[in-house]
Amino acid sequence: MKGTVTELNAYPLKSGGGTTLHSAELTARGLPFDREFMLITPKGRLLSQRELAQMALLRPSYDGEVLTVDAPETSPLVHKAMDDGEVLDVTVHRKECQGIDQGDEAAAWFSDLFGTDCRLVRFTGHRPTSRGGGELMFADGYPLLVISAESLADLNTRLDEPLPMNRFRPSIVIEGLGPYGEDDVRLLRVGGAVIEMVKSCARCVITTTDQETAERGREPLRTLAGYRNRDGGVQFGYNAVPRVLGTLTVGDPIEVLEPR
Repeated sequence: MKGTVTELNAYPLKSGGGTTLHSAELTARGLPFDREFMLITPKGRLLSQRELAQMALLRPSYDGEVLTVDAPETSPLVHKAMDDGEVLDVTVHRKECQGIDQGDEAAAWFSDLFGTDCRLVRFTGHRPTSRGGGELMFADGYPLLVISAESLADLNTRLDEPLPMNRFRPSIVIEGLGPYGEDDVRLLRVGGAVIEMVKSCARCVITTTDQETAERGREPLRTLAGYRNRDGGVQFGYNAVPRVLGTLTVGDPIEVLEPR
C-alpha cells in the first residue's frame, strides 16, 4: 500500500504554534528543533495549553540560533538561544529530564504575557521513549506523530463543524492509507526515511482548543469517545520512532513496509 506525505510540522516551543516545513532532515529526535524549548513553572513542571490555552496563540520560529515568538498585542520575543545557562531538573508529565534556563529576559516576557511566573528552558541531555527505544526532546512521549488526512476527513463527517488538522498537532500528515490506516502499519517508508509506528496517541483537552482563538469547546473529544475510545483513552493518530534517517519532503511517496 502506498501514499503521499501532505504535511510536515515542527513545534520549536512546546504547546506553541507549529512551523510548516516543505522539506526537513529527519533526526533521531524527530523533525529539526521539535519541542526544543518549553515553558516551566518555578518548580520545574511543564506549562502547556492544558493549563494556559492562550499558548495556542504563540507563533514561534527557530533557525537553530534565534527563537522568535510572536504573540497578539505585544512586541515579539527575539531570543538568542543559550547553552551556558543553569541546567534545571524539569518534568514532562511527571517524567524527569533537563533543560537549560534561558535567562531572566525571556522568563519576564512569558511571565508578563500569561500573568504567571514561568521560565523558558532549552532541552539538554538524553530522554528515551517509554517504548520502542527512541529518543526525543520535550515532546510528550515520542518524537513523531503521524496522522492520515483521511482519518480527519472521516472524523469531520461526524462533526457538526469540521476541524482543521492543527487541532491534533501532527509531525507528519499522510494520504493514501485510508481512514485510520496509520493504525494498521508497523514499518513505514516516508521519503528517504523509515519510521516505526510504536503506539497509538491518546488525545487530551488540547484537541478541544481552537488554535487560532484559544477558545475551548467539547469537540472533537466528545465525538471521538463514541468510536475511538480504547486502550485507556481516546485515540487519534500514531506515535512513531525513526529507524532509518533521511530527507522528508512534502509530496514524497510513502510505502507500508510491514503491516501491523
